[in-house]
Amino acid sequence: MEYRSLGNSGLKVSVVGLGCNNFGARCDAERTRAIVHRALDEGVTFFDTADMYGNRGGSEELLGRSLGSRRSEVVVASKFGWEMGDGPYLRGASRRYVMRACEASLRRLGTDYIDLYQLHKFDSETPQEETLEALADLVHAGKVRYIGCSNFAAWQLAEALGISRERGLPAYISAQNEYSLLERRIESELIPACRHFNVGILPFFPLASGFLTGKYRQGAEPPKGTRMASMQAIATRTLTEGNFAILARLEEFVRRCGHTLVELAMSWLAMQPQVSSVIAGATSPEQLSENVRAVQWRLSAEELAEVDKLTRR
Repeated sequence: MEYRSLGNSGLKVSVVGLGCNNFGARCDAERTRAIVHRALDEGVTFFDTADMYGNRGGSEELLGRSLGSRRSEVVVASKFGWEMGDGPYLRGASRRYVMRACEASLRRLGTDYIDLYQLHKFDSETPQEETLEALADLVHAGKVRYIGCSNFAAWQLAEALGISRERGLPAYISAQNEYSLLERRIESELIPACRHFNVGILPFFPLASGFLTGKYRQGAEPPKGTRMASMQAIATRTLTEGNFAILARLEEFVRRCGHTLVELAMSWLAMQPQVSSVIAGATSPEQLSENVRAVQWRLSAEELAEVDKLTRR
């Protein structure tokens, strides 16, 4: 396993991270424990969850129980900001909610600190100064080690970093956004901003919700039990004629190279500038091991150029 610095911090994370969004939803306690223990055996040290995962809290609870006494060996990342209940007080990035959300996550995780605490989405109703000062208080209290953001636009990240610099506050060291061979929009603005400010990128949905495994076929119903079968919005956005055309070109490319689609999707991301860890979910220990092995392909400059041509819209 390779380990990289997360942005301009001293925090080291495994190049393959475990996305824990399946825990408490598609994975029960027993399966979660098996996946987490396999991850530890494989050298995975970066575990990314959120308060909303697992039907609002289930993922954090199961992850905390599964790590048990090995908590100190890993980097636990969680997120806040999405709705955790009805009404105006269980969401967002106000000081009132940031403090409440962190305490709740700490209880569910069974720990006294979170390594990386991330704002899950930009909150247009709360000044960034208020959020960053609240997060700074959590850092100074020792309840949070580092802070990051997720689903931010480049200008939102740049504004936040400017506020931190001006006020002497802890700054976001990471940006977690969707990024894959199929979804490359962050390359236009966010990635250049992250490179300029040396913020680490944490791609989620590296396999485009399973599309880049090749298990979906044009004109056929999504297989039962898959993400596309249960989440219509993602299926509508992903199962398009244009995406299937890209998929066909990539399948031909990996056949010629003697690799798999999963190896291409994961290895390509791992080789992108500023990417610190590729966050991949798993619903079985075997899938976790496959994700770990998939980053071992070191594409040549010529191969990278061809993939760029095959996928760029």
